[in-house]
Amino acid sequence: MTDANNELEQKVQGLRIDRSSSKGKSPRPWLVFLVIAVIAGPSLFAGYWFFLSGRGVLEVEAVVVRIAKPQALESTVLEGTGYVVARRQTTVSSKTTGRVAAVYVEEGMLVENNQLLATLDDSRQQTNLELARAQVEEIRASIDEVEVRIKQSQLDLERVKKLVVDAMVSQDEVDQAQLQLDGFLAQKRRLEKSVDVAQKNVTLQEQELEDTNIRAPFEGVVIAKAAQPGEMISPVSAGGGFTRTGICTIVDMDSIEVQVDVNEKYINRVSPGQPATVTLVSYPETQLPAQVIAIIPTADRARSTVRVRIAFLERDSRVLPDMAVKVSFFEEGTTLVSNEDTQLGADVPPTAVVVEDGQHYVWLIEQDTIQRKSVEVVTITSSGLTRLVNDFERGARVVRNLSELDFSKFENGMQVKIAN
Repeated sequence: MTDANNELEQKVQGLRIDRSSSKGKSPRPWLVFLVIAVIAGPSLFAGYWFFLSGRGVLEVEAVVVRIAKPQALESTVLEGTGYVVARRQTTVSSKTTGRVAAVYVEEGMLVENNQLLATLDDSRQQTNLELARAQVEEIRASIDEVEVRIKQSQLDLERVKKLVVDAMVSQDEVDQAQLQLDGFLAQKRRLEKSVDVAQKNVTLQEQELEDTNIRAPFEGVVIAKAAQPGEMISPVSAGGGFTRTGICTIVDMDSIEVQVDVNEKYINRVSPGQPATVTLVSYPETQLPAQVIAIIPTADRARSTVRVRIAFLERDSRVLPDMAVKVSFFEEGTTLVSNEDTQLGADVPPTAVVVEDGQHYVWLIEQDTIQRKSVEVVTITSSGLTRLVNDFERGARVVRNLSELDFSKFENGMQVKIAN
């Protein structure tokens, strides 16, 4: 019993924790570092990322290169304003009144000559055409019937003629047989004429059916769509608001010209064939070469103006009907530059051009990087800009404040940040 108690006491003593050995020891170092990393980690990461992201990014000022466009050497004799008009423009309608079945065009669509624009409900026209064709077949069947009677009459006539030789029948019966044959022949000729009339009726019904297909009268661009499927359309106004008078409006872009109302006091400065330039209000940097077509021989009494027609010497897809324009009239013999892309050079601020070893160059900004571009300086313009003979794309940008930067450290492909 005593031995058992001693053994149990030894086991209990072995389970006790000796705290005397852990007294005075500090917490483990890795645990302290872990706590600090959890608390201060986000702040340290953000600071480190900010340091790296700002490293090597140069802040510069950008300026858009001004493209120098050619101008006429002679001064203008007259300035005027006007509008772009289309000489060939039409609202396409149907020849008959009907319900729109389908429309195949939208605004801005280019259509060819005779292209299908829309269709009308053709159920009535289809029925009329089938009826006309049936009438033709009926008349031809009647002709076949008459031809059978003609053959019978011819046989009767020959038989009677043989009998009259033998004095078995009288001449009167021969005459009657001949008249009967002539009657059937006349009836056949009438039916043949009826076939021609019925065939013309078929042609008419085919045209009525074709008229349900509305086609483009010429090549052009659709600028307005007036009708939708299910609506009624008529070539004439029906007096109500539920019947359309057109499917769409088409403009022949090749017939576009400019009309300017010139004050009658200055009309003596304008003459047919006179050179001119047209500047679109929407694109003020674009000057299109033009020429006076004619002076309309009448004046507007209320406005004291005379209308002048002006033709474009070359086609430009940006010119649209009803656009506002400015027109400059030049003296006779003035030579106009007909190519819009021809450049006299480009203008940049003097601070955007640097010289190194006798070579001029600028730093071209492409997205968020810079590229070195060699240039040739021509002169300084009246506005204080440096004129370059080099060509630049429209909207190109260069570094403007090179005088404030250490551009000796610039490299091609270097990332920059636009400050302005």
